Amino acid sequence: MAKGNMYYSEYLQLDKILNAQLPESGVAGNEAHDEMLFIIIHQTYELWFKQILHEIEAVAKVFSQDTIIDTSPDLQIAVHRLKRVVKILEIAVKQVDVIETMTPLDFLDFRDSLRPASGFQSIQFKQIEATLGLKMDERFGKQYYTSQLKPEDKKFIEGLESHKTFIELLNEWLERMPFWGGDEYWDSYVRKYPDNNEDMHVFWKDYLRTYEESLNEQEKPNIQRFKDVCFGAKDLQRRLSPSASRAALFIILYRDYPILQMPYQLLNTLLDIDEQMANWRFRHINMVHRMIGTRVGTGGSTGKDYLQAALNKHYIFKEIAELTSFMVERTKLPQLDEDLVAALCFGGKY
Repeated sequence: MAKGNMYYSEYLQLDKILNAQLPESGVAGNEAHDEMLFIIIHQTYELWFKQILHEIEAVAKVFSQDTIIDTSPDLQIAVHRLKRVVKILEIAVKQVDVIETMTPLDFLDFRDSLRPASGFQSIQFKQIEATLGLKMDERFGKQYYTSQLKPEDKKFIEGLESHKTFIELLNEWLERMPFWGGDEYWDSYVRKYPDNNEDMHVFWKDYLRTYEESLNEQEKPNIQRFKDVCFGAKDLQRRLSPSASRAALFIILYRDYPILQMPYQLLNTLLDIDEQMANWRFRHINMVHRMIGTRVGTGGSTGKDYLQAALNKHYIFKEIAELTSFMVERTKLPQLDEDLVAALCFGGKY
């Protein structure tokens, strides 16, 4: 056709997509009816995974900048694209409803023809986890994680370890919060409590005391945890540094100020992503248990037991979620210096 006369099926490459379903059970001349559903569901997952990677990589590019100007569209665009990832993951969870219309007997009609192929071999899903920040050493069953991949795929996944992850970029961005370097925003700050011997900024001295007073006796161990997370030495087991954790907590506490609204939405959307990925794993666990009981997966994993352990361990942004343990109610928050309030309302430098 002449250039400019785009045709629907050609634009979407439907000749390739709609002819990419080749049921293995049909090779033996006895095609299982539900294998078509099984293939289409998993092909759809992979298409959505491709879109998720497209969004995450674009957001990572934004956060790779040395500076993200709050009055520019960058942060808004990043949050918008991450919220799209959340919606895609919600669809991925709902797709389990469709595949669960297939009964265990329907699955047994073609299950043996799949071996040793398995969703465990999804390169794109592994790439999503790695790009967001899940490291090999943090995975459940890490010794098996790449064992079933082709050599080139194994090399690709293991090579992702050398790339900077999104949560590392997030950590660097949080560490750049500019409000703590000097007295510019604290000249008129009124102390709520007498000084103490804690080696920390005057605001955080007040906040620590306020937090301590908000806890009941059973919660008192949280005080040391707060100090370890927000003021301890850099812990190589944690994805967020103490200074990044303080910045994230400050954003969560004072999110009602205009300049912190978008950063708060960013942090909250990352928790939504973790939640939806956990929901997807949970639905997958129940589906696997329903389909094969206690039998091993087609890829040789322990099936339900492996998926349950991965669900419990593979939260990527759990350190952001933990910060809610260190919150106090709005009415007890320290009153900020008026110069800082002006900056948080786009009325000053940031």
